[in-house]
Amino acid sequence: MNIELEGGRFYLRELAENDWAAVHDYASQEIVSRYQPWGPNSEEDSRKFVNDSLMDAAKDPRTRFVFAIVLKDTEKLVGAGEFNLRDRANKAGEIGYIINPAFWGQGIATEAASRLIDFGFKELGLHRIYATCDPENAASQKVLEKIGLVKEGWMRENLLMNNGWRDSLLYSVLEHEWHSGKKVIRWKK
Repeated sequence: MNIELEGGRFYLRELAENDWAAVHDYASQEIVSRYQPWGPNSEEDSRKFVNDSLMDAAKDPRTRFVFAIVLKDTEKLVGAGEFNLRDRANKAGEIGYIINPAFWGQGIATEAASRLIDFGFKELGLHRIYATCDPENAASQKVLEKIGLVKEGWMRENLLMNNGWRDSLLYSVLEHEWHSGKKVIRWKK
């Protein structure tokens, strides 16, 4: 099954083996990986990421969907979006996204995150979708809040980074909130 998600200026399609070089173009940059437990990537790391994504796509049942974010007008891969089915019984999934810094500030992450959430609710029939981000990553927080995710809380030292433990902010949206378009604010720091 080859899944493609339509966007306005771009579309999301499943990663292909030859995407590793475009992935490496952004994943090798320190600025891209500063809030991540990986990177900056070597060529081998970028190839492994793409190969692991392809192997996960072949699993049955499938729990991981990794999409290339491709501009329609140029066919240029400018980032990746990921959807992970975390709990089938409780119908919960997680989204993530990375954008090439040459395309930051253009709303691509916002639109891609929105498409991933649509995919989780419409195609996978989920009840709850969440995302995490570094408390220092104001841009990612803005993306999640802009598309209507609720800040649920602060997870202490939940992610091991190259330089030690990192806290994460937890955001989520429920299926009925997403479809109603109501923004819910329940937690503020």
